Amino acid sequence: MASDGAIRHLADRGYNAKQIKEKLDYPTSLDHIGKVMWEHFLQKGILTYEKPDGNTFVEEVQYIKEQDSYGRTSFRQVTKKIERPKREYILIDFGKRIYKDREGFLRKIELLSTSDRDYIMGLPWELKPVYHVLDKRMMRIKEILGKEFLQKDEDS
Repeated sequence: MASDGAIRHLADRGYNAKQIKEKLDYPTSLDHIGKVMWEHFLQKGILTYEKPDGNTFVEEVQYIKEQDSYGRTSFRQVTKKIERPKREYILIDFGKRIYKDREGFLRKIELLSTSDRDYIMGLPWELKPVYHVLDKRMMRIKEILGKEFLQKDEDS
């Protein structure tokens, strides 16, 4: 649990699961790192299950610690609307491809750099397709793997 904050911070800085594991001073499994990264990316809007609707405002929930006059501690939920930049997304079905033909998938991604390959294999891709922000890393992956492997979602 203590490592989760460090994992999220390093994921934001562009590290993949293997690189994060090397940076941590305490033992944390790659599976746990991948799950924390996945949840963090979902929360930040880097990954999304539903087609992005172009809405640049999202709600962020925070909890504020408060003490009453008797010294009792409680937490109050505060919801803020945060503006996110408009992003371009790409539709990915890595989970389905890994499930159908793991060996073929691994052969295909051998063309990628070690860092990009570790990024893909370090996340717990689900069987359903997911939208991923089309950032520099995903642009590189798309260029190398080709159009048949990653499809830009034309409507996003």
